[in-house]
Amino acid sequence: MTHSPVSVSQAAERSPQTSGNGPGAEVEASEPAVRRAELASFLRSRRERITPEQVGLPPGRRRRTPGLRREEVAQLAVVGVTWYTWLEQARDIQVSGQVADSIARALLLDPAERTHLFALAGVADPHADSQCPALSPAIETMLRQLEPYPAAVINSRLDVLAYNRTYGRLVIDLDQVPVEDRNFLVLSFLYPAWRKGVVDQETVTKVVAKYRAAMVEHMTDPLWKGLVARLQRESPEFCEVWGRHEVLQPDQPTTRFLTTDLGLMTFDYTRLWLGPRSGPQLVTYTPSDEATRERMTTLYERVRGEN
Repeated sequence: MTHSPVSVSQAAERSPQTSGNGPGAEVEASEPAVRRAELASFLRSRRERITPEQVGLPPGRRRRTPGLRREEVAQLAVVGVTWYTWLEQARDIQVSGQVADSIARALLLDPAERTHLFALAGVADPHADSQCPALSPAIETMLRQLEPYPAAVINSRLDVLAYNRTYGRLVIDLDQVPVEDRNFLVLSFLYPAWRKGVVDQETVTKVVAKYRAAMVEHMTDPLWKGLVARLQRESPEFCEVWGRHEVLQPDQPTTRFLTTDLGLMTFDYTRLWLGPRSGPQLVTYTPSDEATRERMTTLYERVRGEN
């Protein structure tokens, strides 16, 4: 026998918290109970819209309810049937980021629905960066239109998600760097050529401090923790800097790069947020002096001629 998900009003009736002190005080749901009830309703609505054929399952016998059965979702998401049933009943159970990811894939959620699922579950999306709007054609067009000025899209984890041609050759050839290594921390501590191009070495310690400050919102995220673990294994210097526990909020400084054959370039850079404050940002670099402007133009003409 199956059970219907607990509605928001039902969850409110079962919550021990009340809105008043008198015997007739109205019962209110706690925030976690409301979230669980909303999550249960959301999952059921997504499940009921999917046909078995859409996910490669046989139609089977005549169904009493539309869409997939709970056991079919559990099978697709590789979770226990009882556990998933409890989830749709708004019971107080834990949902990890990996399990939420499996459920999102099983229910064929689009990016907006996926974000909603993780928000209701109260866990970080382990693949949030892959849903980043920075990779949209509109943003890529904007990056190209900003040339010859170097520009890139950076997320809060300091991954370089997208960049124009000038930025891609400003220090090293980023096209030759594996996608998973296009991260300011990885480049700073594991790529000597990049490190050599960063003139102000205190910039490296600032990058670590910014990462630590941003990580407070992602303490349980496996991607954030995995990056720190990798650098701790591969860079003793990172271990030393990370151990200082310094934090630093983003600022708007001037930065300098030493190119291999064009010399020193000095830029003022500006951040334009593409979403929530903790989300991706478009970073643009403006020459601070005429010499940098001339060298930047030379670099741009060079990379444009190569494409």
